[in-house]
Amino acid sequence: MLKLYNTLSGSKEPLIPLVPNQVRMYVCGVTVYDESHLGHARSALVFDVIRRYLKFSGYAVTYVRNFTDVDDKIIARASQEGVSCQDIVDRYMDAYQRDMARLGVVSADVEPRATHHMPDIIKMIQQLADKGHAYQVDGDVYFEVSSFPAYGRLSKRKADELLAGARVEVDERKRHPTDFALWKSSKPGEPAWESPWGPGRPGWHIECSAMSTRHLGVTFDIHGGGMDLIFPHHENEIAQSCAATGGDFARHWVHNNFVQINQEKMSKSLGNFFTIREIFEKFSYSERVTGETLRYFLLAAHYRGPLDFSDLGLLEAKRALDGFYGLFQRLDELTDLEAPGDGALREGIARLDSGFRQAMDDDINTPAAIAQFQTLRTESNKLLGLGLSKRVSEEVQEAFQRLGKVLGLFQLSYRDWEFHDVQPPMGWLDTGAIPPGPSASPRQDYSHYSDSVTAPITLSDVEVEQRLSERMEARTKKNFKRADEIRAELASFGITIEDRPDGTSRWKR
Repeated sequence: MLKLYNTLSGSKEPLIPLVPNQVRMYVCGVTVYDESHLGHARSALVFDVIRRYLKFSGYAVTYVRNFTDVDDKIIARASQEGVSCQDIVDRYMDAYQRDMARLGVVSADVEPRATHHMPDIIKMIQQLADKGHAYQVDGDVYFEVSSFPAYGRLSKRKADELLAGARVEVDERKRHPTDFALWKSSKPGEPAWESPWGPGRPGWHIECSAMSTRHLGVTFDIHGGGMDLIFPHHENEIAQSCAATGGDFARHWVHNNFVQINQEKMSKSLGNFFTIREIFEKFSYSERVTGETLRYFLLAAHYRGPLDFSDLGLLEAKRALDGFYGLFQRLDELTDLEAPGDGALREGIARLDSGFRQAMDDDINTPAAIAQFQTLRTESNKLLGLGLSKRVSEEVQEAFQRLGKVLGLFQLSYRDWEFHDVQPPMGWLDTGAIPPGPSASPRQDYSHYSDSVTAPITLSDVEVEQRLSERMEARTKKNFKRADEIRAELASFGITIEDRPDGTSRWKR
């Protein structure tokens, strides 16, 4: 059974849908005022994989991911460029859809926009006002946090901690600094809709509450987003939704961690972010880093842990995928009807199936799932020397494609895969510099950095570390047989392990 970490309870819990075999999931999408960055890519990918695995596990999934298309940032961007808010929204919605398509992120079942749900938003605000949870100041309407005693239960913040680090709007008219806007009166030149409180537009938080309950009902199974949304956005969603409807709102809260640059959160406010478009353009000199490469890189870390982005890490992900597609090519060239290695490889396929499901059921542990693929790749490479048949080669490729589809990996033919592992010159990796591309004059020749597809298969540093983590877990559980198997596997690639007295290990090639 699938267990997911629930931010609300602070523990892993079995996912038991309200309606058997049906999962309803809402994820906070982007505010469309700029290009999406790598942090947005990680969040979109995490929930794309969760949705894929739920469907793989037999659930009927209704997935809703919204767009915030009216917001202070959109208004500011439109004013800065001298265009309409609609121009900004259209431009960056198109950019987001382009980026998601390149990453292989499938569109949600419903992708609501705030501006298309004004009646739902106004209705919910009126419910809050009627129940004494909201108050009006001039043309603005605020939620009164003190009217909801359970406020803070998601973020685990106490009353005296609510202002610490919070993005609260300073307004002396509010009864308490933590009270938040449900409706904002319009200023000249801003988009506005008619309401019982005068012309204006909704606050950010109320949009998601209205859209999620409109499409999924008062109570649904999963609500997700980035960790930065836990407070105040998701905390406010819980308060206003429960106060308005009297229901429980979302039962399971799932949050992905940040992408970091040099151990610091990637964000637009800090100016240390890469847009998804920039990532692809940066490596377009060889057109070898694809959406699948970026998926592999992002999924190599658990979604609840931080992910440190580097050029080298992305290139290691590319090398790892080269190894998989190189294997598929060699398997496709087999012609024997039967061979000595068939039985052992079929056992490996069975272990992949079991290990993959076990990893994914454990809070969508994609690094452990990827390690299962790596293990079968290693076994397949070894057994190729012993001899494999055409039939079993087709079985192993089918297993990679069937299970890899959950992660969005291994779906191409090896004939469509760019094999060359181009290494840019020293001094470029991890510096943020853009490598020479078609516009560079003169274009530099990187051919002497390339490895042939027939070069010996090895493990990247990332893959070695993943094996060591798996071995450490096996030793912790006193599964010394498995630990020894991993040591032997690494040794077959020329990698030695030194166990230290403190229980840690180090390795070298």
